[in-house]
Amino acid sequence: MNAALDNAAATRRDLMRPLRYLVRVPLLFLHIVIAPPLAIFVFSPLGAKLRVGGERLDHWATRWWSGALIRIFGFRIRRIGEPLPGATLFVANHVSWMDIELMHSQRMMSFVAKSEIARWPFVGWLATRAGTIYHQRGSTHSLASVTESVVAHLKAGGSAGIFPEGGTGPGDKVRTFHARIFQVAVDAQVPIQPVALCYGKSGKMDLSVPFGAKESFFGNFVRLLGGPGMDAEVHFLEPFAVDGEGRREIAETARARIAAALGCE
Repeated sequence: MNAALDNAAATRRDLMRPLRYLVRVPLLFLHIVIAPPLAIFVFSPLGAKLRVGGERLDHWATRWWSGALIRIFGFRIRRIGEPLPGATLFVANHVSWMDIELMHSQRMMSFVAKSEIARWPFVGWLATRAGTIYHQRGSTHSLASVTESVVAHLKAGGSAGIFPEGGTGPGDKVRTFHARIFQVAVDAQVPIQPVALCYGKSGKMDLSVPFGAKESFFGNFVRLLGGPGMDAEVHFLEPFAVDGEGRREIAETARARIAAALGCE
């Protein structure tokens, strides 16, 4: 509660906020306007066949569009490390609705995300067209279906991204990873690469970025759009192969590496 009040007070004291809206809102509007015709073309069968610098056009366009969106919000994207090529399960901490866009700005992958994201204005539309696989939280049937879809995707040579915490957190720690979803890496026999996401300055998480108490998606969206500039860091950490370990052990290994990178062990 105190953190939410502090964030609200800081927002009221930020005299530059109106100027940021004046600059960013038109840019965001333009970005939204070009999205539908761009998506219709790049996500067509033709778009999948065309190449930009050796990369599929639809993959390149998704990375470009996602990176531009993050920058419109005033974030400077910093990548540390390199994402693995080929079929990989990317595992990240979950801080913000921007996490998918931040990771998409660096590497094309299909995400496993909560079904609510599909209903989020604009972001849900883009996430769906970028191949997001939705999971209904609390539904055993949904998880089984998601697991089957992700395994098939990985075996076909694609990559997938998951947020094993099960939802966004306050950003001050990495919460427990749900182990069951790691079965997809075991079944598909693909490597796992932990990814640490951090929004702030000097590698320190700014706790104003995550959702505040009872804050809606729209409220957070508008607040961040007028917020001060900061870094959006994506750390691609040392990958590891699945070699007979149990799901819980795999989950703890991934979590420990992310927590260590963020300095919140």
